[in-house]
Amino acid sequence: MNSAVFAFALWDWLVEPLQYAFLLRAIWVSAFVGLVCAVLSCYITLKGWSLMGDAISHAVVPGVVLAYALNLPFAIGAFAFGFGATVAIGYVKSKTRLKEDAVIGIVFTGFFALGLVLVTKIPSNVDLFHILFGNVLGISQQDILQTLIAGSITLAVILLRRKDLLLFCFDPNHAQAIGLRTQAMYYTLLSVLALTIVAALQTAGIILVISMLVTPGSIGYLLSDRFDHMLLYAVASSVLSCVLGTYLSYHFDISTGGSIVVLLTILFLLVMVFAPKYGILAQEFRKRSAQSLEEDQLHSPSKR
Repeated sequence: MNSAVFAFALWDWLVEPLQYAFLLRAIWVSAFVGLVCAVLSCYITLKGWSLMGDAISHAVVPGVVLAYALNLPFAIGAFAFGFGATVAIGYVKSKTRLKEDAVIGIVFTGFFALGLVLVTKIPSNVDLFHILFGNVLGISQQDILQTLIAGSITLAVILLRRKDLLLFCFDPNHAQAIGLRTQAMYYTLLSVLALTIVAALQTAGIILVISMLVTPGSIGYLLSDRFDHMLLYAVASSVLSCVLGTYLSYHFDISTGGSIVVLLTILFLLVMVFAPKYGILAQEFRKRSAQSLEEDQLHSPSKR
């Protein structure tokens, strides 16, 4: 009897949000964004570009504000300023003796500050809270279309250049040695990174999109040494967090982007501890086993 009641309650919990069109849109849009972010996240993780993603996500703020002020699709302004920030980072790095992390910090804070100034001075309907933290429950048809276009272009580019991008991320020196145009790969990866951030703006916002670009790939990286398996783990964890996070935001009246990122973080912590090969427990077990073996060898009589 109790199991039947529980099953009915669970079914009601799952079905109730599907009665509302805006929630149905939010669920599948979030799942799509989670898929796009997870795929790119694997490349970003291998390349070590989490800080670059942070930079681009902050740099799109003035583009979003200007696009709304000029009555243009926000995706155009966001992509223009996001890609412009990457060009600026590359230019400053090539013309000065500064290291890349310092250049990234200077450029993205400058762009972000410009966005804050524009928000306060340019009359527009831009809600800074939605820019920073997303608003997938209130996403419009135009925003859905922009998200689908940006995400689809990202997936298509990665699919077409997946082997070259993988080699560039894993070993850029070898990629250059065999004749790959690494400079083109550099800007290709930055372009799809900017597009992915544009696609994820409505779901997670500028602040939280960094987690969606870094955490799924990190989860996959801890679970497998093979890139194809890493990709599957990343996609599964990201899509699951996006769908379940949207459900939780409805049932508990909390931020959708925030609940998605919290679930991703919880999954990462579980993997970090319990991953069969690279988890903390597995490493501790191997360490103790090695110590025990050394002690046994020291105390065992020598064989003749």
